[in-house]
Amino acid sequence: MRFPSLSGPGLRNRSKGERTLRVRAWPIWSVITLFAAVPAIAQSPSPAYERLGREILKELIETNTTHSTGSVTAAADLMAARLIAAGFPKADVEVLGGVEKKRNLVARYRGKGTRKPILFIAHLDVVEARREDWSFDPFVLTEKEGYYYGRGTLDVKGGAATLVAAFVRLRQEQWVPDRDLILALTADEEGGPDNGVAWLLANRRDLIDAEYCINVDTGGGELRGGKLTAIDVQAAEKVYASFTLTVKNAGGHSSLPTKDNAIYRLSAGLQRLAVFEFPVRLNDTTRAYFDRMAASASAGTSAADMRAVAKDPPNRAAAARLSVKSPFYNALLRTTCVATQLQAGHAENALPQTAQATVNCRLLPDESPAAVQRTLERILADAQIAVAPIGTPTLSPPSPLAPEVFKAIEIAARAVWSSAPATAQDSAGVPIVPFMETGATDGLLLRNAGIPVYGVTGIAYDPDDVRAHGKDERILVRSFNEGLEFAYQIAKALAGPSAAAR
Repeated sequence: MRFPSLSGPGLRNRSKGERTLRVRAWPIWSVITLFAAVPAIAQSPSPAYERLGREILKELIETNTTHSTGSVTAAADLMAARLIAAGFPKADVEVLGGVEKKRNLVARYRGKGTRKPILFIAHLDVVEARREDWSFDPFVLTEKEGYYYGRGTLDVKGGAATLVAAFVRLRQEQWVPDRDLILALTADEEGGPDNGVAWLLANRRDLIDAEYCINVDTGGGELRGGKLTAIDVQAAEKVYASFTLTVKNAGGHSSLPTKDNAIYRLSAGLQRLAVFEFPVRLNDTTRAYFDRMAASASAGTSAADMRAVAKDPPNRAAAARLSVKSPFYNALLRTTCVATQLQAGHAENALPQTAQATVNCRLLPDESPAAVQRTLERILADAQIAVAPIGTPTLSPPSPLAPEVFKAIEIAARAVWSSAPATAQDSAGVPIVPFMETGATDGLLLRNAGIPVYGVTGIAYDPDDVRAHGKDERILVRSFNEGLEFAYQIAKALAGPSAAAR
């Protein structure tokens, strides 16, 4: 969720005509102006629905689904039992996969079949967490001072819980959608060899084939100073690509040092890389993001700079100021490459024979990995530093900005955040903003399989307090409750009787 993850390549593509049969790529500016900003006063779901959501979240957090010692299958079985207890036929709730502890839940909510199904996804696996590193047990749901703490609360068991709760509530209400809704809760998004989306595409695509996908592992509300300032909809994501930089040397005894030292040579190259910046380059999604965010940014430099970079061509001075202001803005504006690992030498009393660094890059969607490798070689400016790719990057084509999807998000958001503005600032509303994920999600796999993906969740978070993958991961209780209502409302907006007319 909003963070790097390893995903496997090798998925088959649909033809362009098949990809755009229903989801048309409208001109970007007409899409943006179609959707009004939403107000920012939250409406809470019923106490009974909040309790249901908390119970599901507790079950998920307290089921260890780490790669080393956990079981995704155990969590999938628990969620399957809840759906069956709510009235889903057993034939429509399957737990399946290629590895015993890495099985995936796929559930189908049957509708009238007037349109192609919609897929909702979240992953059940989480990154490792050690008790000694946390203030609380990471595998116990802890509520304190308005927050839920636990591994996966943000990434992304909180989102998974909102989807399961919404499917349960809709079934209990005996609601009949005009199309099938598919829920897939999967394994190994965070890494590992058994990625659930990849397995389903390769082995049971029929279970998850859909017109498009809603992915709660990305996007959603941005909280700034406790206020909802934007609702991000991920329609594109950067491409994950890593390279090794290696220097070889004959080495020797440390008592007889030479000027040609593998560690020094590699370090000098890394220093040149450290000060290098890839050129600023925007696409339709990032240009729309900065244009819409300018309306809600505080008056002054930030708003003006956002408008300036949204122009074609972007203003370079404004881009430089935004890059300094925020690592997130910097990542939206360009391809990035950063050294993440180092290893060198074989003994403390020997000159190093090998020095190696790992450099992780996040490429703009249309950037060529080969071109990035050539850029690295040019910046390192040393023929003795060998640059080699790690694996084969999987490109990620952007999804078309479909008016149907954005309109449904607006309807759901208005149902969650009430229509009465509390302040002059709120009266301007909260923009619904297409954005490009700077990390990677399972949406990459689906987009490459010809299924457009839109990342959005109702669990708003503060971008300056992101603890996923780290100590004391948490979400606001208030945000989780809003996320419960949002998941329910967006399912109805996308598949209700009036949705087809939009």
